[in-house]
Amino acid sequence: MYRRTFCKAALSTAVAATLPGCGSKSKSGLGSPSTVVNAVSSSGGELSIEAAAVSELAESLDGRLLLQGDEGYATAKQVWNGMFDNKKPAMVVRCFSTDDVVKAINFGRERDLLLSVKCGGHSFPGKSTSDGGMMIDLSSMHSVDVDAQGKTMRADGGSLLGHLDVAATKHNLMTTTGIVSHTGTGGFTLGGGVGRTDRKMGLAIDNLVGATVVTAAGDVVRANETENADLFWGLRGGGGNFGIATEFVYRLHPFNPMVYGGNLSYAVNKDFLNFFAELHDTLPYEANIEPQLLPGLGDNGETLAVVGVTWCGDHVAGEKALAPMLAFPGLLSGKLAPLAYHDVQTGADGLLGHGKQYYLKSGFLNELSPGAIDVIVEFANRGVVNSWFQHMGGVTATVAPDATAFTHRSAAFNFGVMYIGEDPSQNDAKIAAVREYYKEMEPYMAGFYTNLNEESDQKTWGNYGPNYPRLVDLKKKYDPSNLFRLNANIRPS
Repeated sequence: MYRRTFCKAALSTAVAATLPGCGSKSKSGLGSPSTVVNAVSSSGGELSIEAAAVSELAESLDGRLLLQGDEGYATAKQVWNGMFDNKKPAMVVRCFSTDDVVKAINFGRERDLLLSVKCGGHSFPGKSTSDGGMMIDLSSMHSVDVDAQGKTMRADGGSLLGHLDVAATKHNLMTTTGIVSHTGTGGFTLGGGVGRTDRKMGLAIDNLVGATVVTAAGDVVRANETENADLFWGLRGGGGNFGIATEFVYRLHPFNPMVYGGNLSYAVNKDFLNFFAELHDTLPYEANIEPQLLPGLGDNGETLAVVGVTWCGDHVAGEKALAPMLAFPGLLSGKLAPLAYHDVQTGADGLLGHGKQYYLKSGFLNELSPGAIDVIVEFANRGVVNSWFQHMGGVTATVAPDATAFTHRSAAFNFGVMYIGEDPSQNDAKIAAVREYYKEMEPYMAGFYTNLNEESDQKTWGNYGPNYPRLVDLKKKYDPSNLFRLNANIRPS
């Protein structure tokens, strides 16, 4: 107890010491000390936050409050997409508990501070951070507990998907998680949660059985089918619009952590894409087939389709179901064999590592039509940017579009066009190339995955389809001032 009190007192002193002008008289002529932190309001206006209030918040936390210039600030503010890592929040609150989240929200709401929420910091459009706002960082809250007998898993809101994978597979159990292990659980889940097992197990939101949420009013509420059921509906696809989730409880499924699969390479042409489209229509739910169209991999620098194959079921049945992929005459290389699911789930962690330059446009395809195939082949031949498929359907498609806020239940694929780079000087040209490709694909798309895209308000609202009015009502109830706006935003009016 003494150590905790001492640490808080030391932190309070450190915060005061770093405030501009703290401890000296102001040159304003009024004789008052300059004891403020300059910040930005939710609407983008300038704010001056009083030093005493910042010190009081810092002292009250179980975690830490970091200001610009503090040791540890530069690391704490980092986000995954290097395009946005130059942003500088006025303060970062590293929360260690739900109570810390309550205090940070109350502080931000009372002062109309612009708030961002960081878990893994994987927001493609950079909405985990801001210039001049308060970043509420959950990354220190990452404990995960498995009830193997009850087949459920409880995870803190700052957990990463890798934490969930490791904890569940220890018990030969699994729930749907995404394709990069250092992605944050919170944003992934609240937007829907597409992964390698969704065809067999459903989306992450289809396996969510409950959540603990801190609302804009600072209230801590439970949301499940019987408690705050309206909020529970909205959390499943409505993103971070209604509060900050500090705990999730997931349903788990029996799972063999040794799956059947591998990577197979093909030339990108109409024959391959027509084969892939036909194969999708016949595959069992256990199959996840995801082509990544990568420029420059061919012997002559052409684009190749590197197809990630994961079968989460009986291996003998998988060999039989996936045999057409090995028999297809366009196969260039690769094999299928038993492999550890952990290796599959972490295989892209380096390619999609922190600090690179990322830009993405994506959308759902209900089918891979001849027109879409023509566009994909044309742009693959140009070899300028990557594109890829996430394989959907299966159990996900059996859920009614209005059963959760996520309405895109008929999607067969999520198709993305993406730039990954190391050199910021290339960003403008590569972003333009992504947008050109996406513009040609958009007529074949039916909405988009809100977890990934930066779109206009009108597109975002339309993307929720007939569920949107219900989401607006929830926003009015749980966040009437639109405190949580750095997201695929639903306005309360």
